[in-house]
Amino acid sequence: MDSEHRFFYICALISQERKKFMEKRTGLFTNAIIWFGVAVSVSEIEAGIEIGAEAAPGSLWLPLVLGHVIGGIFLFFVGLIGARIRLNAMETTASVYGSYGSKFFASLNLFQLVAWIAVLNAQGATVLAGLHLPISFPLTCVLLAVLIALWVFVGLRRFAKVTTVVMAVLTVLLAALTIKLFGVGSSLANASAASNPAGHTLGFWNIFEISMALPLSWLPVISDYTKDVEKPVRATAVSAIAYSLASFWMYFIGLEIASAGIGNDIAQAILLAGLGIPGIIIVVLSTVTTNFLAANSAGESAKAIVHKINPKITGVVVSAISAVLAISGIMDHYISFLYLIASVFAPMAAVLLVSFFFDKQGRTGKAFWLWNLFAWLAGFVVYQVTVRLDSIFLGPTLVSVLVSAAISYIWVLKNKAKST
Repeated sequence: MDSEHRFFYICALISQERKKFMEKRTGLFTNAIIWFGVAVSVSEIEAGIEIGAEAAPGSLWLPLVLGHVIGGIFLFFVGLIGARIRLNAMETTASVYGSYGSKFFASLNLFQLVAWIAVLNAQGATVLAGLHLPISFPLTCVLLAVLIALWVFVGLRRFAKVTTVVMAVLTVLLAALTIKLFGVGSSLANASAASNPAGHTLGFWNIFEISMALPLSWLPVISDYTKDVEKPVRATAVSAIAYSLASFWMYFIGLEIASAGIGNDIAQAILLAGLGIPGIIIVVLSTVTTNFLAANSAGESAKAIVHKINPKITGVVVSAISAVLAISGIMDHYISFLYLIASVFAPMAAVLLVSFFFDKQGRTGKAFWLWNLFAWLAGFVVYQVTVRLDSIFLGPTLVSVLVSAAISYIWVLKNKAKST
């Protein structure tokens, strides 16, 4: 082969490799679909029910919106880190906390994801049982886990068209549920208020905390998906916006159920709205779309601990384990413990954000990693103290984030002073 033909041959190979590389990237629409599906879940609706049952109707909208806006902003900036450096969520922490620190957070994330998948699986199966399905609770848990495992194994790209159809169907059904529940809630609200006057116990910052809690729960996950985007800033923004809007919608559905005076019985709300089979479809699809992402991310966290692990295989195994845990009922006794673990990740993300966006010199080394671990620990401790208070200004999560960020920023200031 002469030099001219060799040159064109090499150019052709480079073009093919570039094409393969770009095919692996996800576009704006795909990311919007993914994160819309994440927010559509029973847990988001139950959070809305909690707010609706315990808050005065006229005082909940501002903190509800504010919590989702701030939660969405955090999601955007954390996801942008993964999008820019092309690493999954837990791998992004290695430069800030060191290899062992990264593995520590990845291990906690893996544990909480397995457990939360089990909880969400059980919640979905419980709602389906309330819709009088002719199958047992254990079998429902197994079927949900099989659907999740199948989705994880096949992968998002191969399931892209199916995912789009699923989200379209889910959107239409949820719109119908929202409209019908609005009518039910309006007709029953006055009667419910007269017979059961609520002692409105949730203040502004309590509502703000609950509104922000679920968006922030995805901080240790979002980069698992933004790392593969074509356009880092736009795709990450679309992901955060799609999640925040869908999450707000789910909270709103929860508020409607609360106004209907039927407690937190989502199945009863679906039946009151006159949705039988469509209601079953809503519960199944919402459970699967949320848990799919968690199971897939469990595989990514396992990969951050042991690089040779296949994330897809791990995700399938996690789905199976979650079904066993859901059937056993053991996770019902450890939900408070899971909230304890979840509180780890907000201050972790705060330190990551400060180090990535403000420390331009990109310091590394034991001293840097230990300081960041100290900053994280301080925020974590502050959260554990303030969460026991009735209603603290800004809420425990945001206070812990500010504390960790401030301590982390001290290192940045120290570096700036040295360089001048």
